Parts: sequence; C-alpha cells; structure tokens
Amino acid sequence: MQATIYKSTGSWYAAKTEAGDFLQARIKGIFKKDDDITSTNPIAVGDEVTLSLEQDEEAAAMITGISDRKNYIVRASPKGKHMKHIVAANLDQAVLVCTVKEPRTSQGFIDRFLVTAAAYHIPAVLIFNKMDVYKDKEMEKFEHWKTVYESMGYKVLLTAAGAGAGMEEIKAMLHNKTSLISGHSGVGKSTIINRLLPDLKLKTKNVSGWSGKGLHTTTFAEMFDLPDGGRLIDTPGVREFGIVDIPKTELSQYFLDMRPFLPNCQFNNCQHLDEPACAVKEAVEAGELDMERYLSYVAIWHTIEDKSY
Repeated sequence: MQATIYKSTGSWYAAKTEAGDFLQARIKGIFKKDDDITSTNPIAVGDEVTLSLEQDEEAAAMITGISDRKNYIVRASPKGKHMKHIVAANLDQAVLVCTVKEPRTSQGFIDRFLVTAAAYHIPAVLIFNKMDVYKDKEMEKFEHWKTVYESMGYKVLLTAAGAGAGMEEIKAMLHNKTSLISGHSGVGKSTIINRLLPDLKLKTKNVSGWSGKGLHTTTFAEMFDLPDGGRLIDTPGVREFGIVDIPKTELSQYFLDMRPFLPNCQFNNCQHLDEPACAVKEAVEAGELDMERYLSYVAIWHTIEDKSY
C-alpha cells in the first residue's frame, strides 16, 4: 500500500496511508546500504513510500519502497558537518519566520535559508513576525528587506501572530500546498502553528509524542494536515541551514539577484571577490545590487570548505 511519511525518529516512522490511517513503520535494511542515498537518513518527512503490513504487530508496517522525490531540502547532519540530513521531501514551498526585533533575525541566516531553497529548486516565502513591537526604525528595516527580497521574486509577509494579525494571508499562502516552516527560537513560529492548528497546542521546544526516549527531537521534522487543505512540516531546532552540497564556484548562482550580472564578468569562473572587471562588484558600487546581500554572499563563500561532500 502507498503512504506518506509524516514523522521520523530515525528508526520508526509515522506513515499515513491513502485511507487516512496512521501506521508505525520500520525500514528494510537494504535502504541503509543503498549507494545512491548519500544522506544520513534514507527516508524523510514528505516521502511517498510503499508499505507492507507486518503480521505480528497491529498498526505496524515495513517500508519496502520509496518513490522518486520531486525535490528535497537538506541541512548539515547532526552526525557530522560533512554529511547531509534530508529535512523534508516533496515540498511546494519553504517558509522562514523572521523577526526584525525581539530577537532580530540576521540577514546572513535569511540568505543561507534562501540559498539552500534555491539550490534545491524550492520556492521560498519570508514571514516577518512581531510587527506589533516594531517602531519606526524596525519598520524602515523591514521595508528595505521587503523591497530587496520581493525584487528577486520572493513573497514577503508582515504579521503579528500573537495578536492574530496577518494570519489570513498566511492561511491563503499555505492553502493546498505542502510547506516547510522554519525559524529561530523566539520568532513566533510555534505561535503561528498554534493559530493554524489550535488542537496541536505546540510548546516552544516541544518534545512530542510516540517516539522513543532520549532522542534528539530537535533534528526531526513532523508534518501536519491543515484544516482547509495543505500540509505543514514543522522543523524544530534548525539553528542554521548549513550550506552542504554547494561548491564555492556555484554559490553565486543561488543568489537570485546576482544572476543577471554573472554573464558580464570578465572571467567565467569569477568568484566576485578580488577579480578585475567583476560585474557583480560593479553592480554593488552602482547601487544596483544590495550591499548587505553582497556581504552575505562573501561571508557564506568563506564558510564553504573546499571539500566534496
């Protein structure tokens, strides 16, 4: 039978069948030895799988097959920074909850998230939450970021989830889509999820459910059905989407605002740092490319090690 993975604890998976039933599923050992799978988790939340029911246990099944993914998004594996961990698969969009204040989300974190989404061909949305605590200075910062990111084609929302402001726009944006939602602790991600799914009563840093004891639950994503259609994948504890699988030479391709300038550099392998006749640096100097975005690019470029993952 066919099913979708809603939760993973590393050894057991919560799988929802086409009939709407949840089964606890285990993986056949062969998946863990498959040379084509280079991540530390062969199956992720959002994966479509084939199950066979186990005779000896009720509501238990064995995962016997996995369908091709349309996409997936990764982070650095908790088992090692040079290994990748698939956070979720088969996404329609990736949503980052940010704040300009209390706490302020750094532009570097936002840009890492957007680079990762772009690298895996996933549309991204930015929700700037807690607008009720923004004063003129923070609103000015938000408007600047909104202009910068919308000019690249990203959707940008402004909300105060605690007061319910902007929730209708969020619901419309999530409607009938499979969406990953992420964000630093304290930005109000749990508040947004609780507004969308009031029965969930999600706590900050929630340790949930039927999974085993002593697990690092912060590395496990979980998917929920939205009442009006669509599915939401919560990714607790994603402190930083480590740039894995992206070579330094390709990084600029995933800065969407840099793309128009790349063909005009003198050297086709230009890294936009110290090279002469660099169209990207000329665009920054001319005010055609945001300086903070360029500094984000340089900072991320320097964190990528020259290694094959």
